[in-house]
Amino acid sequence: MLHVLRAPVGGLFRHVCDLSRAQAASGHAVGIVCDSGGDALTERQLDSLRPHLALGILRVGMSRAIGPSDVLAYHAIRAHALGLGVDVIHGHGAKGGAYSRLAGASLKRMGRKIASCYTPHGGSLHYHPASVQGRIYMALERRLARSSDALIFESAFSEARYRAQVGTPGCAMQVVPNGLGDADFVTVTPAVDAADFLFVGELRHLKGVDVMIDALAQVARERPVRAVIVGSGPDAAAFKARAAAAGLGDSIVFPGAMPAREAFRSGRVLVVPSRAESFPYIVLEAGAAGVPMLATNVGGIPEIVAGTRTTLLPPNDVDALAQAMRAALATPEIYVAKAEELRSAIARRFTITSMSLAILQLYYGALGQG
Repeated sequence: MLHVLRAPVGGLFRHVCDLSRAQAASGHAVGIVCDSGGDALTERQLDSLRPHLALGILRVGMSRAIGPSDVLAYHAIRAHALGLGVDVIHGHGAKGGAYSRLAGASLKRMGRKIASCYTPHGGSLHYHPASVQGRIYMALERRLARSSDALIFESAFSEARYRAQVGTPGCAMQVVPNGLGDADFVTVTPAVDAADFLFVGELRHLKGVDVMIDALAQVARERPVRAVIVGSGPDAAAFKARAAAAGLGDSIVFPGAMPAREAFRSGRVLVVPSRAESFPYIVLEAGAAGVPMLATNVGGIPEIVAGTRTTLLPPNDVDALAQAMRAALATPEIYVAKAEELRSAIARRFTITSMSLAILQLYYGALGQG
């Protein structure tokens, strides 16, 4: 089994790591192909994963945007898959899904029996279908769907969006939610000097960090408030400048990327101000760790909190987030109780074991062995 993804960061990377370990533990030979870039945290995570991967890790330069370098990446991945003789090639995200399905189609034309699977993880589905980029990506998705043997969605939201924007292809489709392991359910206690609020994730516009900063500025006009914004990404400099311009230079700390559970000790309430999501691991991980949370009502987040008292906020709404922050500061015990309720719900519904078994069954079906 060969997993192909572009950026080895964030929830998509966490999913691939967990799935790869589980598949290896069940006796399968697994490998990974990902971008050659990454930070120190990425390198540590890949190093910890290597002992589990009988097929190793291939690093290939992959750009976020479509460009000439994609040709080189595709040929490298195709040659790698051919040399390994893999039975399943599973692409994750828009770029990983494109490379893997093109390579799989080429190997099939050579007479190789190989199952080509794809999990969007949001990816191209985040683009508005009426935009120029959206039209391009949806056209590419429809073309690549012809080379898919199974589509796997981590949320019902993603499946519905795919059907609406791309269509219903003639292959197996199934929702398989992301899962967590036993270690994720150990409650995290905030440090004595923990900040009031915390963000953990990729620092880019889609994640709504600017909305969080503006909401913090509102609250800071009424009382002292502190926040920690953990992560790295293309908009990090812009967010730091925004915080400084809002007079929050001494109130917001940007420590860079670190493991989520380590970061959780830095703040008392996690803020997930995303403009769009698929099925974010950060919400699952924080919920499992008993971390109080303020999250937006986007993507698959409602599926995670369903049946609990955790309420969600509208995206892009600075005033609503600021008001929720005030409430969390005024009545922290209410948010702690909601967090414990969510923790119990996640433990019942989202596990790595169930996730891995469901995906393996899809592989077997795609290979005609189901």
